[in-house]
Amino acid sequence: MLGVALAGGRLRRRDRFMSAADTATPNEQDMSPDPDEVASLAAARARVLERIEEAARRSGRTGSDVRLVAVSKTIPADRLRAAVAAGLDLLGENRVQEALGKVDEVPGARWHLIGPLQANKARRAVAAFAMIEAVDSAGLAARLDRIAAEVRPGRRLPALLQVNVDVDPAKAGFRPDELPGVLPGILDLPNLDVRGLMTVGRLVADAEAARPTFVALRRLSEQLRGADPRLGADLSMGMSDDYPVAIDEGATLVRVGRALFGERPDHGHDHPVR
Repeated sequence: MLGVALAGGRLRRRDRFMSAADTATPNEQDMSPDPDEVASLAAARARVLERIEEAARRSGRTGSDVRLVAVSKTIPADRLRAAVAAGLDLLGENRVQEALGKVDEVPGARWHLIGPLQANKARRAVAAFAMIEAVDSAGLAARLDRIAAEVRPGRRLPALLQVNVDVDPAKAGFRPDELPGVLPGILDLPNLDVRGLMTVGRLVADAEAARPTFVALRRLSEQLRGADPRLGADLSMGMSDDYPVAIDEGATLVRVGRALFGERPDHGHDHPVR
């Protein structure tokens, strides 16, 4: 009997001092980010934020005027949980299907769709994303407006209009010369909150070579907002290779992937991993 009592005492003492990890369910343990990964991503974030601050000061602003979108395409959910723990909680995905496989696995994240949106995935995108950054046609804008009224009644859907500044046939987006004609109709849509413009910059070896694209988007924004102030002032432009130049020219959102997560293969995604 004494042996049993002692064993019971040891069990009770063990119960008293069990750690959180001992009592966590298997799913909770699986969701815990790797501390080393968190530290690595926090350091990468700090480096990028430092460059954002420097560039913002050159343009008469502060780093808080620029939001960092961490481009998370091809990055698995376990690493994204570490990213969120490191402060990278605004994530950008190129494809709706890939994002839907991650949303429930990465608590605390906010999601922007930064790649092309197919009409048959619009409803799922409206439900999953905090912002659609790549509205590239008046037809898509109207479709999102209708769906937003059903999926999120009373809450307008934040969106950016993608502009093909360089009129590159390989890229989606409004041509700069067509946007003035269609913009009033898009801004009339009651369930869409058009917060500004977005562009995909030139893929160039020298970041300075991308500057003309960013200058052109800023000037187009100024022109359009002068004619219709309902258009928001956001400018989403700049990636890992050129985001300081984009900030020089007025970017309020930068989409950074490689500078945060490192090199990764691009498995046929719509935009290069940058």
